[in-house]
Amino acid sequence: MKLTIVFAGLLGVFLTPALAFTDINIGGDSNSGISGQQSVSVNNEHNVANIDNNNGWDSWNALWDYNTNFAAIRLFKKKVCIVHRMNKDVMPSLHTLDALVKEKKLQGKGPGGPPPTSLIYSINPERVNDLEKLGKPIAGMCRGIPTYTADEIEGASLFFYSKACLRADILWILRISLCGELEV
Repeated sequence: MKLTIVFAGLLGVFLTPALAFTDINIGGDSNSGISGQQSVSVNNEHNVANIDNNNGWDSWNALWDYNTNFAAIRLFKKKVCIVHRMNKDVMPSLHTLDALVKEKKLQGKGPGGPPPTSLIYSINPERVNDLEKLGKPIAGMCRGIPTYTADEIEGASLFFYSKACLRADILWILRISLCGELEV
């Protein structure tokens, strides 16, 4: 009987984290023209999604915190973190993102559907002093590096925008442009 209880306890300990996270990897083979690889991790227990874009020096990491409604992108090349409010009208819900990941609809060579939705943000030049107000997950990701906020520019077009922009494509569903000068 003790062995059954111990086995059930161990099964619960190891199975719970496995059910809380859902991962998917997006990457190109050598003939696809895609450089780098993206992976998505959805943590339903903490209501966050983590998107990693591994592409050498142009790598970045994004974290979407559905509890605080903040998203952050850590740009490794610039050694900065940029935080913005999540636009829930455009960004998929955690449930929707999790369903896409589980169904592996994001995996492969492309969406085969409509072009990604674009969001353009203007980076504020002043550094964030108190990371804790952004929530624990984002504070943990951005701790120790310069962190800035960015505000969405509604109805803007990159064609007419004069400032330099950094682009982060989130799979084939969202294109985020972060525009403005950073003094690092």
